[in-house]
Amino acid sequence: MYEMFTSLDPVMQAFIGTLFTWGMTALGAGLVFFTKGTNQKFMDSTLAFAGGVMIAASYWSLLAPAIEMAGERSGPSWLPATVGFLLGGAFLMLVDRLAPLLYNSQYMNDIKDNKAKRRTTLLIFSITLHNIPEGLAIGVAFGALASGATEAALASAVALALGIGIQNFPEGLAVSMPLHRDGMSKGKSFFFGQFSGMVEPISAVIGALAVIMIKPILPYALAFAAGAMIFVVAKEIIPGSQEKGNAELASISLMIGFAVMMTLDVALG
Repeated sequence: MYEMFTSLDPVMQAFIGTLFTWGMTALGAGLVFFTKGTNQKFMDSTLAFAGGVMIAASYWSLLAPAIEMAGERSGPSWLPATVGFLLGGAFLMLVDRLAPLLYNSQYMNDIKDNKAKRRTTLLIFSITLHNIPEGLAIGVAFGALASGATEAALASAVALALGIGIQNFPEGLAVSMPLHRDGMSKGKSFFFGQFSGMVEPISAVIGALAVIMIKPILPYALAFAAGAMIFVVAKEIIPGSQEKGNAELASISLMIGFAVMMTLDVALG
């Protein structure tokens, strides 16, 4: 099975990798059929765990390869990583200002005012929006293989897909459970929960094709994806995992998530 996967085109590898992350989103969303409520400590710890996974993946699967690739070319090796990383964060900041994200004040006000329809729309949109840079990151990582595939580079891309898949599990639940709580049927809640992960295969293919067609942008693209992911962690995941008073548990869970992803990436690489 692994040999068959390695023989595929990088774009197809990226597509398959994000089918897995989409499936993990659906698996998390499917818990709506088996539980009546959510444990806040469980939700906070899994959200923080996801943050740790994303931080580790941003360095070992994205920034480190970007710096290594830039070092093989003329010019400062740190420049593409620095520029791409900051542009990734700036892009998400711009998106944040143009569209309400999951934890902004308007979303919280809508919860207090019980504006269920608007809250539902914001919830689905925000999680879906967050999945775009994750899909791009996987696509860029696999697309980089076209520039000279190595076992370590492939293992790094696979580890990134595994890590993002792990953190997608609580995301699916984070969509389906509130929708069902607002009165939506379990079937529809599951549909919208898994739908939030559908953008990942699409954005992965776009990311892979972009770096294959325009190879000079590859180090910048890898760092861009890392910057976007770190912005999401810093603004959304860490505050969201600690706002209910479980800061210590969330901090430990984040460190465990970081350690797990670091181990996966280093061991597979």
